Amino acid sequence: MEKQPRSLWINPHELYLLRMQRGKERMERTKTEDENQCQRTLRVCVATCNRADYSKLAPIMFGIKNHPDEFDLEVMVLGSHLIDDYGNTFRMIEQDDFDIGSKLHTIVRGEDEAAMVESVGLALVKLPDVLQRLRPDILVVHGDRFDALALATAAALMNIRILHLEGGEVSGTIDDSIRHAISKLAHYHACCTRMAEQHLIAMCEDHSRILLAGCPSYDKLLSTNHRDDYMDTIKSWLGDTVQQHDYIVALQHPVTTDIQQSVKIYGLMLDALLSFNKKTLILFPNIDAGSKEMVRVMRKKSIEQHPNFRAVKHIPFEQFIQMLEHAGCMIGNSSCGVREAGAFGTPVINLGTRQTGRETGENVLHVRDADTHNKIYHALELQFGKRYPCSKIYGDGNAVPRILKFLRAIDLDEPLQKTFCFPPVKDSISQDIDHILETQSALAIDLGGTNLRVAIVSMRGKIVKKYTQPNPKNFDSRMQLILKICADAMRDAVCLNCRILGVGVSTGGRVNPQEGVVLHSTKLIQEWSSVDLRTPISDALHLPVWVDNDGNCAALAERKFGHGKGVENFVTVITGTGIGGGIIHHNELIHGSTFCAAELGHIMVSLEGPECSCGSRGCIEAYASGMALQKEAKRLHDEDLLMVEGMDMKLTEPITAAHLINAARLGNYNADAVLKKASTALGVGIVNILHIVNPTLVILSGVLASYYQDPVQHVISERALVSAQNIKVVKSELEEPALLGAASMVLDYATRRKY
Repeated sequence: MEKQPRSLWINPHELYLLRMQRGKERMERTKTEDENQCQRTLRVCVATCNRADYSKLAPIMFGIKNHPDEFDLEVMVLGSHLIDDYGNTFRMIEQDDFDIGSKLHTIVRGEDEAAMVESVGLALVKLPDVLQRLRPDILVVHGDRFDALALATAAALMNIRILHLEGGEVSGTIDDSIRHAISKLAHYHACCTRMAEQHLIAMCEDHSRILLAGCPSYDKLLSTNHRDDYMDTIKSWLGDTVQQHDYIVALQHPVTTDIQQSVKIYGLMLDALLSFNKKTLILFPNIDAGSKEMVRVMRKKSIEQHPNFRAVKHIPFEQFIQMLEHAGCMIGNSSCGVREAGAFGTPVINLGTRQTGRETGENVLHVRDADTHNKIYHALELQFGKRYPCSKIYGDGNAVPRILKFLRAIDLDEPLQKTFCFPPVKDSISQDIDHILETQSALAIDLGGTNLRVAIVSMRGKIVKKYTQPNPKNFDSRMQLILKICADAMRDAVCLNCRILGVGVSTGGRVNPQEGVVLHSTKLIQEWSSVDLRTPISDALHLPVWVDNDGNCAALAERKFGHGKGVENFVTVITGTGIGGGIIHHNELIHGSTFCAAELGHIMVSLEGPECSCGSRGCIEAYASGMALQKEAKRLHDEDLLMVEGMDMKLTEPITAAHLINAARLGNYNADAVLKKASTALGVGIVNILHIVNPTLVILSGVLASYYQDPVQHVISERALVSAQNIKVVKSELEEPALLGAASMVLDYATRRKY
C-alpha cells in the first residue's frame, strides 16, 4: 500500500510553528538594521468601485487612517461611484473626510454583456498610469465585481501585492468566476467565514496568507445596532405615517448569466409588492448587464409614482442599515440580504439563484424558483413582521483590528511570486518509444501454504507467464527461491517484450503494507513472522515492491479486473483452505489501525463453537474453511458415516473437503448436515459484515465459492435487515485472484512514475 499523502490541510500546530519561525526571522532581520532608522510606513491603496463595496472597505479605511505612523492611505475611486444615474456615490467618500487620490471613469454605458467587457478593458487601459504614480505596497480589492477583476489584473501584472477581501465565498452568476479569479491573482486573503477559508485552501492558496477576519461591515453593523434616531431616518425616507417593522426594503439585481429570467422575477416581485400593499423602499439595481431592462419594468409599472413606494438610486450606508434593521422584511437577491440583514435578525426573502451557495442564517427564506406571483406573495406572508436571532456567520465586529494586524505582519522582503499548495496528484506517464514497443507489466508473487507462485501480469490482467514451485519450509530457502524465480522471470520478460514496473507480493497473515513487512503469519507458512519482504526483493531487482495480505489482494484484483470494477463499496470473501477477504469502501482498501481489518474468517458466529486455528472458538473459519470441512470429513470417515453408494474412493486416497461435498450430493444426510451448518455460519458472518459496512456487493472467491454462493444468498434473505436483504452474492470469475491482486498494486501505483 502506498503511504498516505500529506494532507492538504496544514496542521494548526505546524502552522503555529511556521509562523513563530517566520516571526523570529523577521526579528533577526530587524536587529541588523540601523536602530536609529525610522520604520517605513506601509503604503496601502484602497480601491472602491461602487456603493456596496465601500460599505465593506470604509471601516478598513478608517482604521488605516487612524494609524498614520504605520500606514499611508491612498484612495482610488472608479466604476459606478462616478455615475450620476447611480447617485454619484463618490461624494459620500468625500463626506467621510477621505482624500480621493484618483478618480477613474471606467464604465462604458449600455448595461449589457458587451458593456461590462468594454468597462474592464477601459479600466485596464487607465489603471497602469495611476498605479505607477501611486506605487502602493499593497492594493486592497474587495469582492467579485468586474471592476475589481480589472484592478487585480493590473496590479498583479505590475508586481503590486494584492489583499483580496471576501474571497472563497460561493454564490450564483458570473460573480463566482470573477471572485475566484481575483483570489488566484491575490497574494493575501481576508475572508469572512470558516467555509470560505476552507474553499481558499482547497483552491491551493497558501494557508499562512489567509486571514479569517469576518466581514468589516459587521464592525459598523454591530456597533450601531441600538441607535435611537432610527424613526427619524425611517420617516425621512417613507413618510411620517410609517412604523418600524411595517415596511419592506427591496433590492434586486440582474443575474448576468440569465438576464431574461432575472427581469421576469423582478416583474413578479414588483407585482407581489403591489398586491401586498405595504410601504416599500426600493433601490435601483446595480450597473450589471440587464439593469436597464429592470428599470424599464419598474417604470412601466409606475413604481416611482406609486404612493406605497419610494424608489432611490442611493441611500447612505448608515441610514440604509437603520432601514434594514427595523424593516418588516427585505426582499430581492442582494448579498446584503444574506449577510448584513443577519446581524439584525431581519426576515429576508431571497429570490432566484444569484445568492445560491451563500451561507445564510435562519432569517433567510429562499424562493429560488420564483416563477409565479403567488409564490412570492406567499413568502411575504410567511416572513413579514417576524424577528429572528442575530446571526454572526459573517462576523463578530472585530474584523478591522484583525485586518490591520494582518497588514502589519506582511513582510515586503518576502518573494513577490505566489506559491500554490497543490494537493498530491497522479503524475502523467511520459510516452517514449519503450512504452510504445513494450507491454507494461508487473511481477506478481503469491506465497501460499503449499506453493510459491510467480507470474508476469500485463496491464490488462493477462498472465503472460507463470512459475510454480513447492514452498520451502524455512525462511532462508524460501527467500532464495523467491529471488531466483524473480530473476528468471525478469530475464524472460525481456524476451516476452514486457517492461516490469515493479513487484507485488501476496502472502498469508497480517501485513504492514506501508513498510512491506509480514507481522504475523498463518500457521500454514512456517518461519514467516516479522519478515521484511520489501528490502531484499527491491535490493536484488532494483524495483519498487508492494506487499499485502492475500485477502486484501483478492479484493484489489476484483476492483481492477473483476466484479468490483466500478463498484464503490464491496466485500470479497475467500473460501479456500482458510477464510479471508478484503473490504473496499469508497473505492479504497480498508487496512485498519493495526492492519488486521477484514480478518473475515475470524468473525465469531458462536460462543461455544469448534476451536479455530487462531486460538479462539466459533469463528467462521472453524466451520466453513476447507480445513474445517476436511476435519469433519475425516471424522465421518472414521465413524464409517461418510461413504454412500456411488462414491468412488481409493483406500490410500487422503480424505478432503471434496469428499464431504460429493457425499452430500449423493444423499449422505450426515455430510449434508455438516455443509448446512458451514453454509449457515458463513452466511451469518457475511450478514454481520453487511450490517457493519453495508457494501453494494459480496464477491465469493476460492475453491468453495461455487458451493457457498446460493446458501449464503439464502441466509442473507432470511437473516439480514430488510435494507440489506437484496445485496447480491456473486462468484468471482478470476482464476488467479491472489496473483492479479498483487499485480494490481504495481499497476495502480508504479504507473505514476516517469521513465
